[in-house]
Amino acid sequence: MNLTIVLESLQEDLQGAAELGDDRVAAVARRLSDVIASSLRLKLFDVLSQAAAELSSKLPSGHIEVRLAGQEPEFVYVDTTGGETGVTGEELSARISLRLPESLKVAVERAAAREGISTNAWLVRAIARATEARTQTHMTGKRLTGYAQS
Repeated sequence: MNLTIVLESLQEDLQGAAELGDDRVAAVARRLSDVIASSLRLKLFDVLSQAAAELSSKLPSGHIEVRLAGQEPEFVYVDTTGGETGVTGEELSARISLRLPESLKVAVERAAAREGISTNAWLVRAIARATEARTQTHMTGKRLTGYAQS
Protein backbone atom coordinates (compact mmCIF):
# COMPACT_ATOMS: atom_id res chain seq x y z
CA MET A 1 0.00 0.00 0.00
CA ASN A 2 1.54 3.28 -1.01
CA LEU A 3 0.56 6.11 1.36
CA THR A 4 3.15 8.38 -0.22
CA ILE A 5 1.07 8.63 -3.40
CA VAL A 6 -2.04 9.51 -1.37
CA LEU A 7 -0.19 12.12 0.69
CA GLU A 8 1.44 13.71 -2.35
CA SER A 9 -1.94 13.86 -4.07
CA LEU A 10 -3.47 15.62 -1.06
CA GLN A 11 -0.56 18.06 -0.96
CA GLU A 12 -1.03 18.82 -4.67
CA ASP A 13 -4.75 19.38 -4.09
CA LEU A 14 -4.02 21.79 -1.25
CA GLN A 15 -1.46 23.67 -3.33
CA GLY A 16 -3.84 23.79 -6.28
CA ALA A 17 -6.55 25.32 -4.11
CA ALA A 18 -4.03 27.80 -2.69
CA GLU A 19 -3.16 29.03 -6.18
CA LEU A 20 -6.59 30.65 -6.24
CA GLY A 21 -5.20 33.15 -3.73
CA ASP A 22 -2.15 35.41 -3.82
CA ASP A 23 1.53 34.47 -3.32
CA ARG A 24 1.19 34.67 0.46
CA VAL A 25 -1.68 32.16 0.47
CA ALA A 26 0.32 29.80 -1.77
CA ALA A 27 3.34 30.02 0.55
CA VAL A 28 1.19 29.28 3.62
CA ALA A 29 -0.39 26.31 1.82
CA ARG A 30 3.06 24.90 0.97
CA ARG A 31 4.13 25.17 4.61
CA LEU A 32 0.88 23.63 5.84
CA SER A 33 1.15 20.69 3.45
CA ASP A 34 4.69 19.99 4.66
CA VAL A 35 3.63 20.18 8.31
CA ILE A 36 0.58 17.94 8.03
CA ALA A 37 2.24 15.20 5.96
CA SER A 38 3.73 13.26 8.90
CA SER A 39 0.65 13.79 11.07
CA LEU A 40 -1.62 12.61 8.28
CA ARG A 41 0.58 9.55 7.69
CA LEU A 42 0.15 8.58 11.37
CA LYS A 43 -3.61 9.14 11.21
CA LEU A 44 -3.88 6.97 8.09
CA PHE A 45 -1.82 4.25 9.78
CA ASP A 46 -4.19 4.45 12.75
CA VAL A 47 -7.18 3.95 10.42
CA LEU A 48 -5.46 0.97 8.78
CA SER A 49 -4.75 -0.54 12.22
CA GLN A 50 -8.42 -0.20 13.15
CA ALA A 51 -9.40 -1.82 9.84
CA ALA A 52 -7.01 -4.71 10.52
CA ALA A 53 -8.48 -5.22 14.00
CA GLU A 54 -12.03 -5.17 12.62
CA LEU A 55 -11.17 -7.63 9.87
CA SER A 56 -9.36 -9.87 12.37
CA SER A 57 -12.45 -10.02 14.57
CA LYS A 58 -14.43 -11.44 11.63
CA LEU A 59 -11.93 -14.18 10.77
CA PRO A 60 -12.51 -17.72 12.06
CA SER A 61 -8.80 -18.08 12.84
CA GLY A 62 -5.65 -16.05 12.50
CA HIS A 63 -5.44 -12.29 12.47
CA ILE A 64 -4.34 -9.39 10.31
CA GLU A 65 -1.41 -7.19 11.25
CA VAL A 66 -0.36 -3.86 9.78
CA ARG A 67 3.39 -3.83 9.26
CA LEU A 68 5.61 -1.02 8.08
CA ALA A 69 8.02 -1.50 5.22
CA GLY A 70 9.95 1.75 5.34
CA GLN A 71 7.16 4.31 5.58
CA GLU A 72 4.60 2.22 3.73
CA PRO A 73 2.14 -0.04 5.55
CA GLU A 74 1.13 -3.50 4.42
CA PHE A 75 -1.53 -5.90 5.65
CA VAL A 76 -0.22 -9.32 6.65
CA TYR A 77 -2.42 -12.30 7.46
CA VAL A 78 -0.99 -14.34 10.34
CA ASP A 79 -2.33 -17.89 10.33
CA THR A 80 -2.76 -19.38 13.77
CA THR A 81 -4.33 -22.66 12.66
CA GLY A 82 -1.03 -24.54 13.05
CA GLY A 83 -2.19 -25.39 16.54
CA GLU A 84 -4.15 -23.67 19.20
CA THR A 85 -1.26 -21.37 20.04
CA GLY A 86 -0.12 -20.11 16.67
CA VAL A 87 3.41 -21.29 17.47
CA THR A 88 4.21 -23.84 14.80
CA GLY A 89 6.72 -26.65 14.87
CA GLU A 90 6.86 -26.94 18.63
CA GLU A 91 4.91 -28.96 21.13
CA LEU A 92 3.59 -27.41 24.27
CA SER A 93 5.83 -29.17 26.76
CA ALA A 94 7.47 -26.42 28.81
CA ARG A 95 5.70 -25.10 31.88
CA ILE A 96 6.07 -21.86 33.72
CA SER A 97 4.29 -20.42 36.74
CA LEU A 98 3.11 -16.90 36.16
CA ARG A 99 1.75 -14.65 38.88
CA LEU A 100 -0.50 -11.88 37.60
CA PRO A 101 -2.54 -9.19 39.26
CA GLU A 102 -6.20 -10.26 39.23
CA SER A 103 -7.13 -7.32 36.98
CA LEU A 104 -4.57 -8.38 34.35
CA LYS A 105 -5.72 -12.01 34.55
CA VAL A 106 -9.31 -10.90 33.90
CA ALA A 107 -8.18 -8.71 30.98
CA VAL A 108 -6.24 -11.62 29.43
CA GLU A 109 -9.23 -13.95 29.84
CA ARG A 110 -11.50 -11.40 28.15
CA ALA A 111 -9.07 -10.91 25.26
CA ALA A 112 -8.78 -14.69 24.76
CA ALA A 113 -12.58 -15.06 24.85
CA ARG A 114 -12.98 -12.30 22.25
CA GLU A 115 -10.64 -14.20 19.94
CA GLY A 116 -12.27 -17.55 20.72
CA ILE A 117 -9.12 -19.22 22.02
CA SER A 118 -7.94 -20.47 25.39
CA THR A 119 -6.16 -18.20 27.84
CA ASN A 120 -3.04 -20.34 27.50
CA ALA A 121 -3.11 -20.06 23.69
CA TRP A 122 -3.61 -16.31 23.93
CA LEU A 123 -0.65 -15.92 26.31
CA VAL A 124 1.62 -18.14 24.20
CA ARG A 125 0.73 -16.16 21.08
CA ALA A 126 1.23 -12.81 22.83
CA ILE A 127 4.64 -13.89 24.15
CA ALA A 128 5.63 -15.28 20.72
CA ARG A 129 4.65 -11.98 19.06
CA ALA A 130 6.54 -9.94 21.63
CA THR A 131 9.73 -11.96 21.26
CA GLU A 132 9.39 -12.07 17.47
CA ALA A 133 8.95 -8.30 17.33
CA ARG A 134 12.10 -7.79 19.37
CA THR A 135 14.17 -10.07 17.19
CA GLN A 136 12.90 -8.54 13.94
CA THR A 137 13.61 -4.97 14.97
CA HIS A 138 17.19 -3.77 14.86
CA MET A 139 19.14 -0.56 14.76
CA THR A 140 21.37 0.31 11.84
CA GLY A 141 23.18 3.51 12.60
CA LYS A 142 20.51 6.01 13.62
CA ARG A 143 17.74 4.20 11.74
CA LEU A 144 15.26 1.79 13.32
CA THR A 145 13.90 -0.93 11.08
CA GLY A 146 11.25 -3.56 11.72
CA TYR A 147 7.47 -3.47 11.84
CA ALA A 148 4.70 -2.26 14.09
CA GLN A 149 1.83 -4.35 15.32
CA SER A 150 -1.61 -3.20 16.18
